[in-house]
Amino acid sequence: MKDPALYDLSDPRAVRSLHKKALYLSVFTVAYNFLEGIVSMVAGAAAGSMALVGFGLDSFVESLSGGVMIWRFGGRGALSEEEEERREARAVRLVGYTFFVLGAYVAYGCLKKLILREPPEPSLVGIVIAAISLVVMPALFYMKYGLGRSVGSRGLVADSRQTLACCYLSLSLLVGLGLNYLYGIWWADPAAGLVIVAFLFKEGLEAVRGEYEGCC
Repeated sequence: MKDPALYDLSDPRAVRSLHKKALYLSVFTVAYNFLEGIVSMVAGAAAGSMALVGFGLDSFVESLSGGVMIWRFGGRGALSEEEEERREARAVRLVGYTFFVLGAYVAYGCLKKLILREPPEPSLVGIVIAAISLVVMPALFYMKYGLGRSVGSRGLVADSRQTLACCYLSLSLLVGLGLNYLYGIWWADPAAGLVIVAFLFKEGLEAVRGEYEGCC
């Protein structure tokens, strides 16, 4: 994909091209995460793995975040500048709320597993899902973040941070399931998940407050 920084943003055609790319990335995000969510939920239910079930729900929340961006970029051209600004502000807040939903669920699942000492069952399928996500999600984050900065869309930047959160969750899932699969260390998964919870709430608060001005 062409570097967004190389576009002339004074050219309306270049701006429309960037918006179209942002829309396509959002559609791909929704489709990929919806499929990932279904596979993870089915595999998690089969293995009795709270980590995989939680990861599947995360994928659905990520789909919601991508859906907000489809709504954000799907109606451009017929809106006034004032309406676009209002839509942008709503998109940023809605993406921020998805962080809170995801963080609350991850915290609940991790604490439940630790308190009740519920080790996830070994799941090779889960390890494969996490590994694939660790390849796809960083690439999506890089492209959406770059586009968001180029077109001045705080909503797309916030959505890219949601994708970045999915990268950390994928790593947590891979480490947790991997240690359990190889060494039987059952608490590795929920312990790593609790570290991520703090990140999720921080990012959600910044998005709701509209503080996405710096880079990662």
